[in-house]
Amino acid sequence: MQRNWRVAVTTAIKHGVPVPAFSASLAYFDSYRSAWLPANLLQAQRDFFGAHTYERIDKPGVFHTEWIESDQKAAEKPTEPKTPEPHHAGE
Repeated sequence: MQRNWRVAVTTAIKHGVPVPAFSASLAYFDSYRSAWLPANLLQAQRDFFGAHTYERIDKPGVFHTEWIESDQKAAEKPTEPKTPEPHHAGE
């Protein structure tokens, strides 16, 4: 089933046929069955946009990266773990 699903989405895209529900559901399926991708990607996006931290799978600890222009080297800094603040509905 998965192979045919991929073939259908790929064929549609190659021919310029929009299949947003099929392609989005395939992407969701891939992220759901992956052990690391969704959480790691979300952590990196949060760190980029709001100076949050992220964990790595190759090193212990919590990190924050100073995201800068691509022609400069980004500085990665280990940080102390923080206790997340509770989120209240309506905020």
